[in-house]
Amino acid sequence: MTNNSLINLINGDAISVLKEMESASVDFIFADPPYFLSNDGFTVKSGKAVSVNKGGWDKSQGFESEITFHESWIAECLRVLKPNGTIAISGTYHSIYKCGYILQKLDCRIINDITWFKPNGAPALAGRNFTASHETILWASKGQKVKHVFNYGLSRDWDVSNDLIYRRGKQMRSVWSIPTTPKREKAFGSHPTQKPLELMERLIALCTLEGDIVLDPFCGSGTTGVACVLLGRNFIGIDLDQSFLELAAKRIESANENNSEDI
Repeated sequence: MTNNSLINLINGDAISVLKEMESASVDFIFADPPYFLSNDGFTVKSGKAVSVNKGGWDKSQGFESEITFHESWIAECLRVLKPNGTIAISGTYHSIYKCGYILQKLDCRIINDITWFKPNGAPALAGRNFTASHETILWASKGQKVKHVFNYGLSRDWDVSNDLIYRRGKQMRSVWSIPTTPKREKAFGSHPTQKPLELMERLIALCTLEGDIVLDPFCGSGTTGVACVLLGRNFIGIDLDQSFLELAAKRIESANENNSEDI
């Protein structure tokens, strides 16, 4: 852990804030944009049926509107990304194909599509389809031939106990078995789409260098920022919701002071 990470949390619309940022100024971007799934349906949480609605920010205004939104924020992210930087975008089938299409349209090279398998994912309620138990993370470089950071040695020696697929000493595969966010990581509160720390630590550790600047334009409860503090990276987090930024600040401060998993 380091106490020297520079942290900047910004309350505002991601696209508007990105437009004010300096070009070619960040090394790595992780983005978990809205999946636009708040359609008044239901899902399962703790064995109970609960609404899928997360907020107005997650309500779809139609296919073309979603395409316009994703292209707008991705284009701005690529502008602020350094020439040899990379971007990782998380999503389900509801959003990830749109993002992948736009990355390729904007001349990015998709390095990997990482499957985050959730061994404890929620069951399907209707019983009319396969149980959705994974998300996809697209990892891409800004150009077709640029060199990018990948800490290969560390990827073969990753210290993790809860991945059913990874074998230490072997090449890390693009399927990661990581349980959903545990209760201990919600000590200060939670976000409806909060990512587990193991997922973010793995991405940050393997795709960046110590001292790099990491940007998360939809930072929510700040798991990316927590990972950056624990790994000695600098962090810029943007979110439209002030209450989520306050939660992120508490979690990042706790990680910075205590190196604690109770975040």
